[in-house]
Amino acid sequence: MRLWIEGGQGMCQNLTRDSERTGSLMTNFADRRRMMVDNQVRPSDVTKYPIIEALLSVERENFVPQALREAAYLGENLAFSKDRVLLEPRTLAKMLDALDITADELVLDLGAGMGYSSAVIAQMAQAVIAVEEDETLARDAETLLAETGVVNAVVETGPIAAGAPQHGPYDVITVEGAVEVVPQAIIDQLKDGGRMAAIFADGNLGTVRIGLKVNGQMNWRFSFNASAPVLAGFEREEAFSL
Repeated sequence: MRLWIEGGQGMCQNLTRDSERTGSLMTNFADRRRMMVDNQVRPSDVTKYPIIEALLSVERENFVPQALREAAYLGENLAFSKDRVLLEPRTLAKMLDALDITADELVLDLGAGMGYSSAVIAQMAQAVIAVEEDETLARDAETLLAETGVVNAVVETGPIAAGAPQHGPYDVITVEGAVEVVPQAIIDQLKDGGRMAAIFADGNLGTVRIGLKVNGQMNWRFSFNASAPVLAGFEREEAFSL
């Protein structure tokens, strides 16, 4: 909002116009959130109230770089960098729908970026541990989560593939990017009976699978198709031949 220092009546008129523009922008983003839910999420068979309520209440535009705010509600992944994205709303919503997170569960959110997924999950879970290895993104996530009043999420800065074993074990683990393999170090942080969602990459294609840990082993089932760049530390080791 600009402040004008001359002409009392003119100052009031300019303040009014600036306030109207600010209000219009806020309303515009609120409208886009509703459209995101109505046009991208509900048609994908995601109708659970906690998920819908979280997606409507968390201001996605605040959890992306300034240059991407206008694109925040598009139905596609938003790239932070060459190999990091904010997952499209449909993908995140369907992952959360399949995981069916409850209010007494502890969630590990891997590759949290600027904190959007953690803010959404925090609306449903008892607590969220967000892991982000990019120090700038991690600082942004910590600031944004605090500014938006999310009190049940903690941001840990460090390798995504290492997780955060000091806070585990976890009831649920979400991966905000693609994997070729899931490191054993991550599986070890999931409770027996716990669930995990990840996008498994296969060339340019990908499938979201939901894993259930039973007797220390992961049992994976197909959920739906999606794609994202493979996160560092989740690549398949190349086999070398002599």
